[in-house]
Order: sequence, then C-alpha cells, then structure tokens
Amino acid sequence: MGGSGELVTYAQLDDASRRLARALQDRGVEPGDVVAIHMENCVSYLQAVWAAQRSGLYYTTVSPRLTATEAAYLLDDSAAVALITTVAQATVADALRPITAGVRVRIVVGGDLEGHERWDDVLAGAPPRPREPEIEGRSMLYSSGTTGQPKGVRKPLPLVPIGTPKVDVILGVGQLLYGFDDSMVLLSPAPLYHAAPLWFSTAVTRAGGTVVVMERFDPVNFLRLVESYRVTHTLLVPTMFVRLLRLHEAERSARDLSSLRYAVHGAAPCPVPVKHQMIDWWGPIVHEYYGATEGNGFVACTSEEWLARPGTVGQSMAGTIHVLDDEGRELGPGQAGTIYVEDGPGFEYHNDPAKTAGAHNEQGWSTLGDVGFLDEDGWLFLTDRKAFTIISGGVNVYPQEAENALVSHPRVLDAAVFGIPDEDMGEVVHAVVQPADMTEAGPDLEAELLAWCHRRLARYKCPRAVEFDAALPRDPAGKLFKSALRDRYRGTLD
Repeated sequence: MGGSGELVTYAQLDDASRRLARALQDRGVEPGDVVAIHMENCVSYLQAVWAAQRSGLYYTTVSPRLTATEAAYLLDDSAAVALITTVAQATVADALRPITAGVRVRIVVGGDLEGHERWDDVLAGAPPRPREPEIEGRSMLYSSGTTGQPKGVRKPLPLVPIGTPKVDVILGVGQLLYGFDDSMVLLSPAPLYHAAPLWFSTAVTRAGGTVVVMERFDPVNFLRLVESYRVTHTLLVPTMFVRLLRLHEAERSARDLSSLRYAVHGAAPCPVPVKHQMIDWWGPIVHEYYGATEGNGFVACTSEEWLARPGTVGQSMAGTIHVLDDEGRELGPGQAGTIYVEDGPGFEYHNDPAKTAGAHNEQGWSTLGDVGFLDEDGWLFLTDRKAFTIISGGVNVYPQEAENALVSHPRVLDAAVFGIPDEDMGEVVHAVVQPADMTEAGPDLEAELLAWCHRRLARYKCPRAVEFDAALPRDPAGKLFKSALRDRYRGTLD
C-alpha cells in the first residue's frame, strides 16, 4: 500500500484468499454465485478478489462513494449472496442489512460491525486447504451510470481450473503491448472498484510482478512512490496528467522517474496539449487505450503512433470499427458518427435485454454510444458521447473540443462543457471550470478563458459563459458525471 506501507507477499495472498474461499464455501456460497466487495483501496481488497477468482464466483465491486440505496441496487440487481466490507464503510454497510435480504454472508475487515463476521476470525477459522474444485471466477462489474442506472456486464464463467492459460485477457494484452512480466512494478493510483485498475492489478499478480496500490491519488505522492519503488508501469487517467502537470517545476523535477517504462492511460479522452506535455516530460512511454467494462473491443496506440496523428486513440486490436450516422449508414473518413464494433467480444447487460438490444444494430455490431471518426488509414479519433452532444441552432456541437481547450489553459484544473436550454438556439454551450486557484475565479478569468477558446475553436463551439466551481463531480478514476452537473445547471436556469 502506497500510503501505509502495508505489505502482502505472494504466500500471504495465497493463504488468505484460499482460506476466504473455503470460508465462503462452508457458508454455502457456490460457483456461479455473486460476492459483492464494498471496500476502499486497502490491503485486503485483492485478497477478497482472489478468493472469488479462485472459487468460480462472480465478484461485483461496489464504490465506497455510493449511498446505501445506490449500493443496495447493485447488490439486489446482481443477486449477491455475500458482502465483504470494511469498518470505514460501516455507515453504509449497516444501512444495507435491512434492505438486502438476499445477502446471506456478511464479513467486515478492520474491526467489529453488528451483523457481520470479523475478517480475521473468518480466515483463522477456515482450513488452509484449497476449496474443491478451484475454478476460475470472473468480475461482474457495473457501468458507471453517468447517463442512467448502472447495469452489470455479465459474461459466462470460464469453468476451467484456476490458472488455466489465456483466461486472463488483460494479462495477454499486457504481455503483448506493455511488457508484463515478473520483474514489473505497477503503481495503481485509482480505485480498485473500477475495471481497469482492478483488471491490471490482477493481471500483474498473475504475471508475478509487484502491485503498489495508492489509497488515493495525490500527484506529489505519486512521484515519490515511482522513485521509492522503482515503478516500471502505471495506469492513469487524463485528470491525473493535468494535476501532475500543474505541480511546480521543483516538485516535478525532485524525483527520479527513470524506472518508468510504460505509462498507460484511458477511461476518458486526453486533450492533445496535455498529452504532448506528458510525452515531453516522460518521453515516448505514454500508451493510450480505448475500451470499456463491456469489453466489446480494444483500441490502442503508442506515443510514436500518437505523435504522428495527434488526438488518435489508436487502431482496433479486437474487431472492426465502423462509424455510422443516425440512420445506420456508414460514414467516410473524417466524418463523425456513432462508433460500432463488428466481430468484437460479445456482452450483455444483466437483467436488461432491452438495453442489450439497444447496444447492437441489425448487423449485430455493438456500440457504447461514443461518437468519433476514422481517418483514411483507419485510426480512430473520439469526439464525445452521443448523449452529451449539444444541438445548437440545428448544428451538432461536441463538448469535448471545448473541454480540451479549457483544460489546456494553465490556470484550469478541470472543465465540463454541456448544453443548456435557449429559446432562440434550442441549446447554447455552457462551461463550468475548476480553476487551479479558486480565489482567481471571477469575471476577469472568465473573459480570459472565453478569449482562449475563441482563438482555438470556431465560435459556435465555444461556451457562451463560464461559471466556476471548487470541484467538478468526477470520480477518482476520472469519470465525469456530466449528466448530474448538466441537470443541476439546467434546474438553476429554468
């Protein structure tokens, strides 16, 4: 653990996960059942994950940021029969007891909680022998819910012995693209309840490497940990890049980062100026990917490939990319439309056949609702999510362009751009900005930012106004909850 320094060896991970797997089996949790993991980043997190993974169980991660009502939805929808939580989550965990009757087993890490068995007692009382059979489980994660109720992505269990080669797709990708092996040290600064940090961490464990988990991201501490642990790999999101770049030069240059070989990023589009600055700082070790919890495709590019085509997220490595208009017609190079994947890995949304059907067209191609375009050589560029497209005066405006322009300003930490109602235009472009220094918020900075946008974008793409907020509703993994922000401002203006 990056903050506390707590250490788990492979022998300890094997013993703890084996004992927990046996304990769950003794309590009637069988292959195919669902275990919910409701924890902050902590030393027991991956032990719980591996207990489920080696038991043929589905495991659903539950964000500690959720309310009891929101968490209960995930437990009920997934049909979870067991819940593993921590004393830090006691308020929500206690509130879950009367409203999640389907949960038969409740275990708490770090102390006592009414209605829960103590983690230490559960492990101590379980035999150290492996449960039988030991077969591969898998994650059943929920979409972020930025545009509606979260939905679980459920895929069939592998039903093969634990450790069967090629079961872990992320490990295969990591070995192919990012040099995963037993010498690597991964620094994971994001919450483990998110897909990419979770999958990368378990893949590194399969590879025999070392995982350093940050309790929470802090740019100064991140650089310290890279130096201290001689980190070779890290997985970041663009908001983390921005916070690293906003450090004073003395802080940025104080640490030895020469051990870094791969800095992988995804989860959200990265503004072109930000990525240029990161490559200038760290060298051509910055790798980008475009994928999702649904796992219906995978697009990737290296620094060299990106520098040749700034803004691209790469070429497809799983399935064929198509860009279609609203009538389902294929669009040509440079024309923005909805991104579909042909012949990618299949997926379905748990308990929601209508949403599953809505994510596929008549040809069976799948989409996540993202908008983008292909260039003449098949390189993909993201524009925005279809749900966030602004229609102003009959013209489509993609907020990401203005967000990228705003966040490249040196006095801006974060930005969200969206449409608000307008009698004449239908919608107009509006921005909310988190300044690097909140004391600078005001008319002068607003004028400076509007002028900054006008120098970089066509006027119809620029915000009409900029408001300021001390923090935007973005989760620790970089996902912006724009719909909530948009609804808040629309409500204010109605």
